[in-house]
Amino acid sequence: MANKKEIDEYQIQLLISNNMKRLRSLQNISQLNLAVETGLSHNFIHDIENCKKGFSAKTLAKLSIALKAEPYQFFLPQDMPNNEAMVYINDFNESLWKIVYELTQRYTNKDKKNQ
Repeated sequence: MANKKEIDEYQIQLLISNNMKRLRSLQNISQLNLAVETGLSHNFIHDIENCKKGFSAKTLAKLSIALKAEPYQFFLPQDMPNNEAMVYINDFNESLWKIVYELTQRYTNKDKKNQ
């Protein structure tokens, strides 16, 4: 887990940026193709990868699906030992899935009400 070091917003954006580039590279997908897959703009994808913009849980879900990745994979530290990483991954994954579930329920129920 994180030490008592202060973690600022830029460090988090850099972590997300590095992981997003890594995940995109693993899928051999360009920024433009990722934009098309997610319905996001190419500029927005570029800005995320260059630490200029953050994103919502809804966008995280779109990126996770397009990159065939679990949401926690966008937040994995580069220098974490494996045993600590698994604790971190399991806890973080559970938290993110709760958020994704809640958002899915909210938007699914909203769509049903509008029909």
